[in-house]
Amino acid sequence: MALWLLFAFILMSATLILALTLGPLKTAANVRTIRAFAYVQYAAALLLAGARLAGKA
Repeated sequence: MALWLLFAFILMSATLILALTLGPLKTAANVRTIRAFAYVQYAAALLLAGARLAGKA
């Protein structure tokens, strides 16, 4: 159960970061780096869900 909560938290965090880069932070100098961080979080969440569904976690 705790891993699913962590999965949900990571997804919400990545979504918030991505939304900020498409809104208020759109003109920031390092917006590509911030978006890359959000994409890494999405990848980590997918890996976590995959491991959980495969029974490895």
